[in-house]
Amino acid sequence: MQTLVSLSNDLASAVERAARAVVTVHARPRLPSTGIVWRSGFIVTAEHTVRLESDLRVTWTDGHSAPATLVARDPGTDLAVLRVAEPERPAAELGDSGALRPGHLALAVGYGPRASWGVISATGGAWRTWRGGDVDRLLRVDLVLYPGFSGGPLVDAGGAVVGLVTSGLSRQLELAVPATTVSRVLDELVARGRVSRGYLGVGLQPVALTEAFKRLAPGAGLGLMIVSLEPEGPAARAGLLLGDVLTALEGTPLHDPGDVPSAIAGRPVGSAVRVSLIRAGSPLDVSVTVGERPSRTR
Repeated sequence: MQTLVSLSNDLASAVERAARAVVTVHARPRLPSTGIVWRSGFIVTAEHTVRLESDLRVTWTDGHSAPATLVARDPGTDLAVLRVAEPERPAAELGDSGALRPGHLALAVGYGPRASWGVISATGGAWRTWRGGDVDRLLRVDLVLYPGFSGGPLVDAGGAVVGLVTSGLSRQLELAVPATTVSRVLDELVARGRVSRGYLGVGLQPVALTEAFKRLAPGAGLGLMIVSLEPEGPAARAGLLLGDVLTALEGTPLHDPGDVPSAIAGRPVGSAVRVSLIRAGSPLDVSVTVGERPSRTR
């Protein structure tokens, strides 16, 4: 019994520690959302909950309220950044999201504060959201995200903030954006007002390679045939053609259409990437200058 009491007290202390940096975000009609003071003067929240462009306000757990301004938003990762003139307010104490493993205890903290307790149910590598954003690590959580919890912190058993929970990146799963991604996106939004992502501007269809083609592209698992080209896109400007079969990027064989955007997204816009392909039965390497992916509309 004493062990359970001790665990209960430790979890309550973890919520109290994280809640110091938690705010209520008044950015949509009726239902507010949760935000995190990520750094002095800057609050992050879930982008899908920010429906107002002006007259934004945030409220701390002690009842203090202050106006906020929208700095920028990134629908791809479902993150928005607000600015507040409250430098004395404590910022989140960040933990190591890379250390999380399935089975670790986790808490979601909402405004109030309120809390939901569960575990990390699955982790994985970098992935792309259905909204086109690039997330450093998959964090799936087995806990309840109550209404208004989106934008709040994912907290480890010690009370450190290891991510941001949101219902905006999946309709079926409870997911969290890891702290490393939040910090990276925050930096870009504050510095540039948007997140710059590379792209080639091609539509791809997997095709099976014949034995003769496999000899032209050793190690290739599949061929990725270009079935569409964005006019004046990076690939079109580099001379790639409909029907070209891509086999590798920078010497790394391609196994799935998703390999291409995943590899390109992290490369600096304006950098060159070597694309290996088969055209009319002959191998060919083409240098393509990575372009900036056009912003999606909300």
